[in-house]
Amino acid sequence: MAKYKVNSPEDNKFFLPTRAYQKIHEKFMDLKTNRGRIIHILGAPGTGKSTNIYEAIMKLNLNVYDVSLALDDTDISSKEVYEIFFHTLKSDLGVLDKEDIYNKASEYDALLFADKFHDYHLLDENKVGFSLWTDYKGFKSLPFFLRLVLVYIQHIKEFKNINLIFQTAWRIRLRGEKYDLFTDFGPLSKFSVGLLKLLFEVVELSYSEIEIIEMVKERYPSIDEYQIKLCRDKYRNRIRFILECATQKKKN
Repeated sequence: MAKYKVNSPEDNKFFLPTRAYQKIHEKFMDLKTNRGRIIHILGAPGTGKSTNIYEAIMKLNLNVYDVSLALDDTDISSKEVYEIFFHTLKSDLGVLDKEDIYNKASEYDALLFADKFHDYHLLDENKVGFSLWTDYKGFKSLPFFLRLVLVYIQHIKEFKNINLIFQTAWRIRLRGEKYDLFTDFGPLSKFSVGLLKLLFEVVELSYSEIEIIEMVKERYPSIDEYQIKLCRDKYRNRIRFILECATQKKKN
C-alpha cells in the first residue's frame, strides 16, 4: 500500500479542509433525503479523492455501502468480471436474487465506488483490482461498461431510489506512461469534463499553492516551503505525490 494512500475513513489521521472538500461536503449534505443522484469526484491518481470522500462521509454520518471488487486474474473476460461484480453485490448486501439488489441498495444513503472497487490489489496483494484489470485489458474491457449501461437503462426506475458516488479518473497509457483523460490533455480534458458535467454532478479536485503548503505542513511542520513549491510545480494537484516528493527532499 502506498505510504499516503487513504482507503478508508480510519486512514484519515491528517486532514485539512480545502475549498475542494467544502464542495464535496456540500454535495453530500442532502444524500440522506434526496435519491437518484450520480456524483463524480474527479481527479488524477494522487489528488486525494479518497481522502476527501471519506472525510465528508464521516463528518455527515452517512450510511454508505463501499462497493468492493476483488478479481483473481487480469486476463479474465468482461463477462466474468460482470458476473463476479453482481455476485459480490448479492453476497455483501445479503440478497439471493439479482433483482433484490436495487431494493437493498436503496436503504443506503449512497453506494460508493472508490478504492475497494478500483484498487483492491492495494488492500490484498493476492487480488486484482478493477483498475489493474482495465489497464491490462484496454479496449477489451469496454463490454463490461456497456453491460452496466444496459443494466441502468433496464432498471432506471429502481436507480431513481439510489445515490451513486464515483471516485473518477480515466487512465490512458501512451508510450509507456500513464495519463488521466480528465486532467492531462488540455482542451481535450476540458471538453471531457464539460461533457461529464452535462450528464452528472461533478466535483473537480484542485488546490491552491497555499492549501498544498498547509496540507504538507500539517504532517511535517519543518519542511521548507520552497521544497514544497518545487514538488507542487512537478506534480500540480497530486497531493499524495507532493507529500512523497517533499519528504524525500527533506531526507536528502
